[in-house]
Amino acid sequence: MSKKRNSGLKRRITRRDFLNGMLWTTAASLTMRDWLAAAGDTEVDIYPPSMMGLRGSNDGSFEAAHLLREGKPADFGNAAKTGESYDLIVVGAGVSGLAAAWYFRKTAGKDARILILDNHDDFGGHARRQEFSKDPLLISYGGSYAIESPAPYSTVAQNLIRELGIDVSKFHSYLNLDTYRSRGLGATIHFDEKTFGENRLVPDPFKEEYIGAAPVAENALERFLKESPVNDATKRDLVRLYQEKVDYMPGLSSPEKKAKLASISYSKFLTEVVKCDQGILPIFNARLHSLYGAGMDAIPAQDAWGLGFPGFDGMDLDPEPGPGMNRDAIPEEEAYKYFFHFPDGNASVARLLVRKLLPEAIPGKTAEDIVLAKARYKKLDEPQSPTRIRLSSTVLKVKHSTEKEVEVTYMRNGQLLNVTTSRCILACWHTMIPYLCPELPGAQKTALAYAVKVPIVYARAAIRNWTSFAKLGAQRIYAPGGYFSDVNLSMPLNIGGYTTTRTPEDPVVITLFRSPCRPGLPARHQHRIGRRELLETTFDEFERQIRSQLNDMLAAGGFDAARDITGIAVHRWPHGYAYQYNSLYDPFWLEGKPGPCVEARKPFGRIAIANSDAAAYSYLDAAIDEAHRAVHELLPL
Repeated sequence: MSKKRNSGLKRRITRRDFLNGMLWTTAASLTMRDWLAAAGDTEVDIYPPSMMGLRGSNDGSFEAAHLLREGKPADFGNAAKTGESYDLIVVGAGVSGLAAAWYFRKTAGKDARILILDNHDDFGGHARRQEFSKDPLLISYGGSYAIESPAPYSTVAQNLIRELGIDVSKFHSYLNLDTYRSRGLGATIHFDEKTFGENRLVPDPFKEEYIGAAPVAENALERFLKESPVNDATKRDLVRLYQEKVDYMPGLSSPEKKAKLASISYSKFLTEVVKCDQGILPIFNARLHSLYGAGMDAIPAQDAWGLGFPGFDGMDLDPEPGPGMNRDAIPEEEAYKYFFHFPDGNASVARLLVRKLLPEAIPGKTAEDIVLAKARYKKLDEPQSPTRIRLSSTVLKVKHSTEKEVEVTYMRNGQLLNVTTSRCILACWHTMIPYLCPELPGAQKTALAYAVKVPIVYARAAIRNWTSFAKLGAQRIYAPGGYFSDVNLSMPLNIGGYTTTRTPEDPVVITLFRSPCRPGLPARHQHRIGRRELLETTFDEFERQIRSQLNDMLAAGGFDAARDITGIAVHRWPHGYAYQYNSLYDPFWLEGKPGPCVEARKPFGRIAIANSDAAAYSYLDAAIDEAHRAVHELLPL
């Protein structure tokens, strides 16, 4: 048994961190109206990117919407008419909502009156910025990771990226490849004591490259087999999977094999087709949590083949994608080249859009200087500005009041307020739209409700140095039995005067990823259960898991959570990735028929619908493309 150490859970990092991190949880004993008022208090001088504790869908951002979902709108009271009227109201200040506002203003003119409403205390949606300390400043991301997509970017999306001043071809000039590679830091696997009987960190033999990490060593499988605490049957099966070329479906054509692979999970392929020992499943199960938000029991074997998982080398499958493949699993050379990661992920894209809409809110001129630019949140919602972004404002009703007017009701500072507009774009989660717009047709409501988002957690821990990672040769740690399935050091970047990290003695931010899954259920059911889990998990529990897991993983390198962690922020997203169709559960996708998103995104009178849900595709380009479409559906009105 390993010796447990003090993780520092009870030691508060600083008074400022405590106040920031706990700001939203201290109101638990208040009435609903007072609690919502406290959560939405815009008079408090706060800077959301520097807040720690529970972030993402923070407490105070969803309670009013949940009351609406539960059929309790009477709890809100009567709405006060503000007298405000706009040419466009956008619900949702994520990238899709911000892009919609920009596309509309480009056509309607700079004097067009636009109001963007969002239930969170920060803009960007999942493209959220996280800052730690000031000396030195550490920047990280709270959700949306990079300009990337498994499919080539559309002309529309590429044009907007260029318009924002981002040159994706320059990414590698900002990347300090040698920071980790020159020290031999690569991909590793952590076997935890609870799942595998002992804590052990070993090289990861899976042939996947990670930007900035050392390449997978030629002897990685050999070392893995020697050092990992798995049984002999599992080791023999791993050798078979990686080294033997066997056709497990003899007598079938390549299309016939793909059809069978599309109808079974990778777990079933391994245990029932390849006849692997059950002990192999825990090794692979969490591999794709960060991509699919589910384990291998919910991922088609055909997708696993497309993503390079072992077991298919001898099956003579032609390289063409089969029916029902997830787009993430279809290799596309052009898409691989279109990649760009800012230190704060796609928060910089959101911030560049805000700069376009409200130059006074974020100073600067280039895609490089956006990295260190500090947003002026009080400039987002000024009366004299034709474009306004109003945060901590939960929209609860959107309806046509006349043929040419839409009425929008929202909750802010504990008050129910009413504004009007000639056009409205709902760039928000599709599952909420049927509750916001009860006048929508029944078929469209059903289609909107199909888009169950994938629950995810991006936790961030700022640490004093990464000497423990260097001693262990780890840049990325895959934890198949861990609470968090993936732990990574920040990508080493030098952009706009900001440097992520240079040496192991420098402070850095660690990313810990979790997607709560419930194996054995259809994917969308797993997502619903995971969403509930995230909403019920306290920050204290997340913090306990972070400290405990990092201690277990890195103890051999000298890491001590009580000493080395200087800040923690947990970005939970109960409504995370857009749901992408799956050949195991979505027959229309396997058959090549239109998905529910096509019906869901139809315009209704003066209301149009955007967000990546509208494409059933959880990438930045989808959010941009759907914003562009929604705007052009409304412009003729």
